[in-house]
Amino acid sequence: MLDQSESSFEPFGEHAVNASWVAVQELEKLGLGHDINLHVAEVPVEYQAVQSLLPSLWKQQLPQLVVHVGVSGMATTVTLEQCGHNQGYMRLDNCSFCPESRCCMEGGPNCIQSVIDMDAVCKRVNSSGLGVSVSVSKDAGRYLCDYTYYMSLFLGEGRSAFVHVPPLGKPYSAEQLAQALRAVILEMLELMEHNKGKKLCLHDQ
Repeated sequence: MLDQSESSFEPFGEHAVNASWVAVQELEKLGLGHDINLHVAEVPVEYQAVQSLLPSLWKQQLPQLVVHVGVSGMATTVTLEQCGHNQGYMRLDNCSFCPESRCCMEGGPNCIQSVIDMDAVCKRVNSSGLGVSVSVSKDAGRYLCDYTYYMSLFLGEGRSAFVHVPPLGKPYSAEQLAQALRAVILEMLELMEHNKGKKLCLHDQ
């Protein structure tokens, strides 16, 4: 039995309804199959909340993989983020707070890569005839999405992923996004099974 956790974010800024949370709720209805335990959580758009929530998530759930899902107003595809960044956090969160150090972890590497090859996941899902376009990015945006991803990559030794989804109806429905998330996550888990023992890759850049 595999344990897999998924988190998405509450509403923020111009996103009165966060497409990521709606899509994850739809995914929870679909499930990932009988042999995979799916744990779902909504994450506040707050730096300090992320700092306290993520360590407990990793410690209590002991997941094989944690997938975070966020909305991007610029996205038109389901976007797989390859890495998280430590520095450059200057935007205020939902509590009007910003880290004084402008970084996630003082003294940490500038960039942490996921152990998952997102290009491989992207190619496999795009060739499956799902009807939802998937792409890969190496810049999760230096806001709570990137911040959360970096911390999760650090805590999970690279066994994490981040997926950006477009706003609802631009162009996909919640059901389509959920189907895409399901396909993406199953491919990620399969790749992880094939690549057991792969070490965390840290990059200073």
